[in-house]
Amino acid sequence: MDLKFEPIRLDKQQAYAALLQRCPQVSSDYSYSNIFSWAEEYGLQWTWIDDLVWVRQTRPDEFFWAPLGQWKNTDWQLFFDRYAPPGTTFTRVPEKLLDLWNKVAAHRLGVTEERRNWDYVYDCNELVELKGNRFHKKKNLLRQFIKKYDYRYLPFGPDLIEAAMAMQADWCSWRDCESSSILSAENRSVHKVLTHWDDLQGLTGGVIQVEDLIVAYTIAEQLSPDTVVIHYEKGCPDYKGVYQAINQMFLAGLNGKFRWVNREQDLGEEGLRKAKLSYNPVQFLKKFRVTVR
Repeated sequence: MDLKFEPIRLDKQQAYAALLQRCPQVSSDYSYSNIFSWAEEYGLQWTWIDDLVWVRQTRPDEFFWAPLGQWKNTDWQLFFDRYAPPGTTFTRVPEKLLDLWNKVAAHRLGVTEERRNWDYVYDCNELVELKGNRFHKKKNLLRQFIKKYDYRYLPFGPDLIEAAMAMQADWCSWRDCESSSILSAENRSVHKVLTHWDDLQGLTGGVIQVEDLIVAYTIAEQLSPDTVVIHYEKGCPDYKGVYQAINQMFLAGLNGKFRWVNREQDLGEEGLRKAKLSYNPVQFLKKFRVTVR
């Protein structure tokens, strides 16, 4: 396998985005801001071959992520013969790519569902309007927040970065990030995004202030023409309903620009899975672990 990998680079952001937009199915893992912000944590690198970009993870173990680009124009039989000898393992492989692989090499592939990495996809309008019994608890908590607090919602911008970093530091104190490798890594990822806010394209977000203090923020990114992905969503636990408020107000502020909202994975955490299911996803973007035999 003659592949030369290099660090994730900012100067290739536009070229990467162009390949991503040609990809038939885009999961949250593969947004540029995601791979850029998590590059150090996972030891991510990439290589560019045959109109594809291929990401390699080197920490804590070595895996390959799915190649991205116009999958239907790729000779996958040749790809496996040339670049993926027996023992090669891919993670986070989207369902549509696996379908293409199975058509040419099913007998060579060992496949396992990665339920912890499935993306949760929601209808934006449903999460703005919160109609019906399915969303009764969410809407009730939102109403309590609106009634109780003298708040204001603001779109995220460079002028709010310092205050958002301060709130993130407080959030880590509340959640004791130092005792969790996952939360510590996420905290570093947040700081990388905020530090490079002006360098990263397509980022958006919002904050809620109460008495000029940020009590919640969200950071998101356009994933495809009709989908926005929420990367981070944090709220102060002292404000009841704050998570329901930041979620609803951010999506309402997009003014119908997107049909779908991708809220990423649950990482196999029971509490996170319960929370994501409680918002009634309309579909899952399934991903798989694939080992070449």
